Amino acid sequence: MRNQSRVVIENIYPQVSGGTLPIKAVVDEIIPVHADVLVDGHDVIAASVLFKHEKARNWQEVRMAPLGNDLWGAQFSVEKQGFYEYKIQGWMDHALNWQHGIERKIEDGQHVNSELLEGAEILENIKKMASKEDASYFEQLQKDFRDESAYEKAVHEAVSEKLHHLFTQYPVKKLANESEPLSIYVDRLKARFSTWYEFFPRSASKEEGQHGTFNDCLDLLPRVAKMGFDTLYFPPVHPIGEVNRKGKNNTTEAHSDDVGSCWGIGSKEGGHKSIHPDLGTEADFKKLVSEAKKLGIEVAMDFALQAAPDHPWVEEHPEWFKWRPDGTVQYAENPPKKYQDILPIYFESKDWKNLWDEMLSTALYWIEEFGIQVYRVDNPHTKPYYFWGWLISEVKKKHPDVLFLSEAFTKPKVMHQLAKQGFTQSYTYFTWRNSKNELIEYLTELTQTDQQWFFRPNFWPNTPDINPWALQGSHEATYLQKYFLAATLSSNTGVYGPVFEYMQGAALPGKEEYLDSEKFQIRHWDWGIENKLTTLITRINELRKDHKALQQTNNIKFLTVENDQLLAYYKYDQQLESEVIAVVSLDPYYAQNGWVQLPLEDMGISEGHQVKVSDLITKSSYIWDKEWNFVELHPALPFHLFKIEK
Repeated sequence: MRNQSRVVIENIYPQVSGGTLPIKAVVDEIIPVHADVLVDGHDVIAASVLFKHEKARNWQEVRMAPLGNDLWGAQFSVEKQGFYEYKIQGWMDHALNWQHGIERKIEDGQHVNSELLEGAEILENIKKMASKEDASYFEQLQKDFRDESAYEKAVHEAVSEKLHHLFTQYPVKKLANESEPLSIYVDRLKARFSTWYEFFPRSASKEEGQHGTFNDCLDLLPRVAKMGFDTLYFPPVHPIGEVNRKGKNNTTEAHSDDVGSCWGIGSKEGGHKSIHPDLGTEADFKKLVSEAKKLGIEVAMDFALQAAPDHPWVEEHPEWFKWRPDGTVQYAENPPKKYQDILPIYFESKDWKNLWDEMLSTALYWIEEFGIQVYRVDNPHTKPYYFWGWLISEVKKKHPDVLFLSEAFTKPKVMHQLAKQGFTQSYTYFTWRNSKNELIEYLTELTQTDQQWFFRPNFWPNTPDINPWALQGSHEATYLQKYFLAATLSSNTGVYGPVFEYMQGAALPGKEEYLDSEKFQIRHWDWGIENKLTTLITRINELRKDHKALQQTNNIKFLTVENDQLLAYYKYDQQLESEVIAVVSLDPYYAQNGWVQLPLEDMGISEGHQVKVSDLITKSSYIWDKEWNFVELHPALPFHLFKIEK
């Protein structure tokens, strides 16, 4: 390959999958970029990051700074939703090279008449780009560089900071080299910062034993808003199949009054574009979505691509299912779990294009008819990756505000691939991370590796599917600790509400599943009850809204504290306008204490500098002026959240 450029550009960071897929960001986020940029010999080179929005005509430019060992870095901000491109440009900078050379010769006491004449020639091209004022300055310099009687003045100006600045401002990019463009997908802020609350609409009735409705849910919206949640997630609200319907506690024989699993979608009442008649009408659902929005809450729908045996698709599109020789369809399985009430979609169908179009049509239906902007996607890892890449891309072409949460508790690379294909947020292994070492190791993986550029975690202490061992039979301190960790470690967090806040941890023996699970029956909750847990969840959610340091996940540094039962971490926003320190006791039974080491260098201070730390939970304040500071926590309130004032 013939290329006369002398500049080599390598190892551009960040990028995903060799640059074939976009990195992720949100509006107004700062993107730090670095790359190896090098030239043969000892000449001076320069480099820039060029970037532009997909709808912009012209590239914007930010000069890169040398970071040592031929590594260059810069940063830029993305201001709009949609795709951006960015690339690295490097060039041999003759003007700066000339100035560097003449400076060395002058320092060595050499006479530089010839070099000044060279400088006059270099200025000829530069002044064509300059403003009128700067061009006039360059013309005067050319005269001085060519006039031996002005030698002292010329030498002084040749090495001046002013000329160096102007050379940087008006670069002559001779034989520049450019990298291939890389891409960024920029979402709205909610992609990075959201607080989810989940409950089953059919359990929303005030009357025990009655099937809840959307109108019952209307009455609960003020409570959800008051607790600081901005996303209300409903499991599927569609008709539930009657064939192979599940009974209470996942039994395979349902009684006449059993309501079944709402993930067994489809019956004679309709399919994925229908509403369960016991929940209400389409008008009721539209009103619920609208009233929630007035309170700052977005309703998230479950997007579950599967069918009950009596779903209309089975009769209308039998080719979308895989039929066995005996004329039946194998029900869904995720060993050891069995879903006798669900038929998986056959994505290898010869009619796959029409199948894909119907899936897209279903997603668009709820967006365009009801204003849904958030989807929680059930078991996406059981459908083809490229299908999701296509569907999410098609949706966001028309509706860029729509967000997709991937509910995939499976192998890491599978979860990563789904995120790379476009899922906005992802469920994680946080639910099973309990010890100090486990939490530090996992958060370091999420925030300090390439995952930070494509995998946005959403931390849930529990879900209807998962009653983790740590919560089974546990008491208040464990629930407090789990929610605090989820809400302060990750900027996206969610909770399966009433079961969690009322600490209903009863499990099926030997399983991480809830006894009397709402997945298979209606539960009755006293929504008027307030307890310590609901009070502190509300307070933590308020603080998340008030402090930008808690509205991002990646800027985190774990602090040294010589006690394995205490976890401490420092969080900050990109502009360093918001800084907090969290300290959590992982012991639900006994008081724990220790000495926390402040990250003085990261905070830009030295020991002896007074720092005011205000506990945002208790509103107590302390003055710390040492690197090591004492903390003690009791199970009654097992965490501090300190606002830092320097």
